[in-house]
Amino acid sequence: MSYIPLEKCLDNSGGSIYKLTVMVAKRAQELAEGAKPLAESTEALDQKPIRMALKEVVQGYLKAEKVKAPKA
Repeated sequence: MSYIPLEKCLDNSGGSIYKLTVMVAKRAQELAEGAKPLAESTEALDQKPIRMALKEVVQGYLKAEKVKAPKA
């Protein structure tokens, strides 16, 4: 079983665990509904949508967008 370190995931999510959680959940949902994976994998465990979404984040296929607050 491959281990996906949280530190590597946080690098591509702007350092926010909350952004990472939302980003991975949305991508896992897309994968579960039939979207083609962006990252290549030969491991059987990576066939699960959540693990594949995390692998895509670690490999840099998914990154969090920086959003600026609207001016009042």
